[in-house]
Amino acid sequence: MAAEGEKGTVRAVERALDILLCFSGSDTELGLSDIAKRIGLHKSTVHRLLASLESKGFVRRHPTTEKYRLGWSVLELVSNINRSDDLSSIVRPEMTRLRDLLGETISLYVRAGMERIRIQAVESTQPVRRVADIGKRLPLNVGASGKVLLAYAEEPLEEILYDPSWPADLNREEFAKAIQTVRDQGYAVSIEERELGAAAVAAPIFSRAGQIVAALSVSGPVDRFTSDAVVLFADEVRKSAELLSKFV
Repeated sequence: MAAEGEKGTVRAVERALDILLCFSGSDTELGLSDIAKRIGLHKSTVHRLLASLESKGFVRRHPTTEKYRLGWSVLELVSNINRSDDLSSIVRPEMTRLRDLLGETISLYVRAGMERIRIQAVESTQPVRRVADIGKRLPLNVGASGKVLLAYAEEPLEEILYDPSWPADLNREEFAKAIQTVRDQGYAVSIEERELGAAAVAAPIFSRAGQIVAALSVSGPVDRFTSDAVVLFADEVRKSAELLSKFV
């Protein structure tokens, strides 16, 4: 009986986490029906879980619309991560130096399954710039940082590319060639791959054991990413990534 009780507790925790992950996209508010549909549970079950999350401050319910949004407890956890995360604290001074040198937004991404997450960013001070939301989840198959994280992944690329979560129309052969180019040159470039008008250059940060830890990127409006600028950005981002690889 104890084992069954433990299984039930684990399921409840997993479902509660699924609810919180519903807010990882662009939606800031979601109704009960929307959440239930997204995680595939009955509304009564979701309502009970939301009540528990609300009591702990992880979600808030709007008094008029009765829609839910993330609560202040999530912000407390995020702020604690920023204070305690060794990687973020180590790289931020170099990211700031790189931002001041290149004048564009500098971001740090790590891989999470078949996605990448921006865990640190230093935004450009220019009037027109990329806004980098920390904690944002993005796909691996588009963007310079995604290609870098895939190029140096531990598992074989073929195994990753045939994961069912990838877009059905992806040309895997062409994508594999693009990944090989990243390996050959040591950095990746993306021009309007994920977002119109945006471009990026990224390079890998490795651990002392030689495993990829993160992707360091510079991004900004595509009109500032001329051929000459891309060469400069790639050189400087690679040098910063190599420097940081000595400390992580």
